[in-house]
Amino acid sequence: MRTLNVDLGARSYPIHIGSGLLADGDLYRPHLRSLQVMIVTNETVAPLYLEPVRQALDGLQVREVILPDGEVYKTLEVWNRIFDALLAERFARDCTLIALGGGVIGDMTGFAAACYQRGVDFIQVPTTLLAQVDSSVGGKTGLNHPAGKNMIGAFHQPRAVIADTDTLVTLPQRELSAGMAEVLKYGFIRDAAFLDWLECHMTELMSRDPEALAHAIWRSCEVKAQIVAEDEFESGSRALLNLGHTFGHAIEAGVGYGEWLHGEAVGAGICLAAVLSARLGWLTEAELKRTRRLIAGAGLPTGRPAELSPERMLELMAVDKKVLAGQLRLVLLRQLGEAVVTSEFDRDELNHILA
Repeated sequence: MRTLNVDLGARSYPIHIGSGLLADGDLYRPHLRSLQVMIVTNETVAPLYLEPVRQALDGLQVREVILPDGEVYKTLEVWNRIFDALLAERFARDCTLIALGGGVIGDMTGFAAACYQRGVDFIQVPTTLLAQVDSSVGGKTGLNHPAGKNMIGAFHQPRAVIADTDTLVTLPQRELSAGMAEVLKYGFIRDAAFLDWLECHMTELMSRDPEALAHAIWRSCEVKAQIVAEDEFESGSRALLNLGHTFGHAIEAGVGYGEWLHGEAVGAGICLAAVLSARLGWLTEAELKRTRRLIAGAGLPTGRPAELSPERMLELMAVDKKVLAGQLRLVLLRQLGEAVVTSEFDRDELNHILA
């Protein structure tokens, strides 16, 4: 096991990364303020990993709520089932929620923890690559709305993140690829050397070599922890973590939540951002080709879905959390390894790349 810290003063917390962590009760217990623990998971993850977590918490008042699996269920209606369970069991303000699953479960559980009795503790136990390297770290929680992804939510930091790399063994290949989009993102925005390493080790990563995956998860979490410590509430540099996401969220909403996985949409979005960056003269043609090659090498799409028109893409991109004073802002690449948030681009150029 390796542990790194998200440095947020009184809200600091550890990220534990390693094999066999899921069932280690000693990793949970320091972060519990009472005997009451509610595990939130889904119908896919529960048969695989619910019982080991329950056993790790033996002797406590452990209950669970099992939600349907999929982005399409990241709604207010399904989210309310968490409150139904908490209230039925009379859970108090010193209870702890445990998010056992991928990004959808983590986001919904974290948002429920932020709201229940005006805020209770929660622990992230991510079981997908995407959740381990991105959504479980940083305290962003929320739900989708038909008009926009993650438009309802709150910042609420977990007490700990327990990333058991053994859970990746059962991960479908498509989900592994989706997680790689977020891993690659860290190289594109801040760490060109890490991008070089990913390029050299893509075959091992996609074949689930344990050492390669452990290093990729570690470095991804390290970069994100640094950025979150700099800018917890996304007033500055944290927005760089949204490379590809403005395009990607529009794709997810446009084709229907769950049709494209989040990482698939982000992969395509990174390529679109790279094309616009090249048209601004920031990336060379060789860098653009390399970006597409890296995304494709992870088994991800490199362009928008054909059924989603450029006009509809622009309409959905206008509903984005980075829009300020009516101005659409995008995360673009000055070079591979350096990103910037900007509204200084020609709208005609944006229309051109979408078309």
